[in-house]
Amino acid sequence: MSLPLANITVVSLEHAIAAPFATRQLADLGARVIKIERPGVGDFARAYDERVHGMASHFVWVNRGKESLTLDLKHADAIDVLKKLVAKADVLVQNLAPGAAARMGLSAETLRPTHPGLIVCDISGYGADGPYRDKKAYDLLIQSEAGFLSVTGSEDQPAKAGCSIADIAAGMYAYSSILAALYSRQKDGIGSHIDVSMLESLVEWMGYPMYYAFEGATPPARSGAEHATIYPYGPFRAGDGKVVMLGLQNEREWLLFCEKVLGNASVATDARFASNSLRHRNRDALRALILETFSTLTAADIVVRLDAAQIANARMNTMDELWAHPQLAARDHWRDIDTPQGPVPAGLPPGRHDRFTYAMGAVPALGAQTDAILAELGVDAGRLDAMRIAGAI
Repeated sequence: MSLPLANITVVSLEHAIAAPFATRQLADLGARVIKIERPGVGDFARAYDERVHGMASHFVWVNRGKESLTLDLKHADAIDVLKKLVAKADVLVQNLAPGAAARMGLSAETLRPTHPGLIVCDISGYGADGPYRDKKAYDLLIQSEAGFLSVTGSEDQPAKAGCSIADIAAGMYAYSSILAALYSRQKDGIGSHIDVSMLESLVEWMGYPMYYAFEGATPPARSGAEHATIYPYGPFRAGDGKVVMLGLQNEREWLLFCEKVLGNASVATDARFASNSLRHRNRDALRALILETFSTLTAADIVVRLDAAQIANARMNTMDELWAHPQLAARDHWRDIDTPQGPVPAGLPPGRHDRFTYAMGAVPALGAQTDAILAELGVDAGRLDAMRIAGAI
């Protein structure tokens, strides 16, 4: 079977993470994604670091399977090329500064009369209207604005997520919204305007702590790597210095934990620990009891006991251990993808399909497809040279 989006063309005015992450999902499903980049420098995420054979880790992660077209959108010739591309596209994605796309005549409102089937997806920090519309927005700032930092970290110190969760959230809602718009267009031929904000995307993920603090109730406390309201649920150090993560969800598991893991059934009947709320209230005393037993065992010993008692547990993996994770290896998770610096491994997208395999295309060099795309649009060699000399491409 051909890939689901094999006949779809996406033009993306994108940088950093949110929009590139969304369009990479579309490329994995077979869409042709034409990434517009600034001549000479490209997407500024290309320069974030040099961790992947001299390439930026962020860029390699979210840009496979795309074509790179360099256009300096301050030049009239470049704008002309862009508008010709948009006329042939199914989807236009942009996460430029607020108002920038509209000033180039690329707002959904401007395009709709002449491109009624076009799907326009605008990704921004705060959305297309409201008092925060023009406010600059980066991932960490949105984590703060959305209340994420207020419930994450230790009691003494808030902590950001270790990955760009606000960008990822916005990218995934953009991706799913575009799929919905493509499905809708199949019915009536009419395109859509999609307005995705990073703030609203992350606020959706904050549903549990928001409802937990409903109508002024006390919000979840910052509790480091431990669960904020369930105990024991979090990391515990073994006698060999390694950390085991475990989690109990109900009273049946609590009894099994005491009997089979701690080897002390009397703990289960201790009045201080008779319910989850009491265990949470007396967590310091319970932690001391657990660590007293765990100090005599290795992490491997503890995992054996937890597995035997069917208590959920996990290793606290490093990045090296994650690359080598046995479950990912067993499920054939990794594929080699091409890059300008040679092949690198990349993980299959979540969601295995029995009717097709994901495209997993190459990470493009800056401007690698510029000449070919312009030739498709009828730009002859002479004009191509002139545009290059003028700095338009």
